[in-house]
Amino acid sequence: MQEEIHWDEGRWTHDPERVEEHDGTLRVTASKGSDAWRITSYGFIHDSEHALIRPFNSGSAMEVTFRTDMSQQFDQAGLFIRADGEHWVKAGLEQSDGILQLGAVVTDGRSDWSVSRTPEWNHRIITLRASWSHDAITLRAKADDEEYRLVRVLPFDDRKGVEAGPYICAPTRAAFTIDFLSWKITDADASLHD
Repeated sequence: MQEEIHWDEGRWTHDPERVEEHDGTLRVTASKGSDAWRITSYGFIHDSEHALIRPFNSGSAMEVTFRTDMSQQFDQAGLFIRADGEHWVKAGLEQSDGILQLGAVVTDGRSDWSVSRTPEWNHRIITLRASWSHDAITLRAKADDEEYRLVRVLPFDDRKGVEAGPYICAPTRAAFTIDFLSWKITDADASLHD
């Protein structure tokens, strides 16, 4: 199964500064100060991300593809999975401390954060994939036509009301814009390993 999701099938968690659709590409400009984080290390709760989400069910996978252009501290974009305000996941690229990094934030009341340096991924086409099987979500990512690399495996029990889709945040600057190229639902991965 592979189903293209149309941009108008989603709903925004928080409206972005600007949204334009042209020839199937969704260009999104984030509002300055937008972010998603809960408590850990920083002590604050940020619940202002721009995530375009729709239902996401166990037994399926969701893919988001976008073109990267990140230069400022904490510019970020990727795939957002939301069960509720205290249980969510964001996976993607983020400019942090002068380096573009691939990572994930998993939030179960409090957020955690894992990253891996990927400076060579800037100005490329990135695909994030979340595959939900049984009691876990497997996050993978790739640049252009390279093979997927594992980002994270996280516990995620089957539950109702989960939504997912592309997201963008700009915690420190105005006018951060990303072009989202596609949004798909596919079959869940058959296993964690080939």
